[in-house]
Amino acid sequence: MDIFTPKDSFICTQCGFVGNPRRRVKGSVLIELILWLCFIVPGVIYSLWRLSSRYSACPNCGYSTMIPKDSPMGQKLIKEMYQSSKVK
Repeated sequence: MDIFTPKDSFICTQCGFVGNPRRRVKGSVLIELILWLCFIVPGVIYSLWRLSSRYSACPNCGYSTMIPKDSPMGQKLIKEMYQSSKVK
């Protein structure tokens, strides 16, 4: 019996959140804006770096440690979470 809805296809190995990851971008929008306004070339370089640093992260804790819940490790984490919730 699956205790999660079908749309929840990933699990975070850090915090145990079950759901879909969010796309995150490293860096700061404020710094990017300042670089664009003051220095064009560093602004372009910083913008390109930010675009290339996108990653999928857990919406709950922000770590990039989400794995598919139907993987062996994902099944193990779900089983541990389900057992610990039954004990309480």
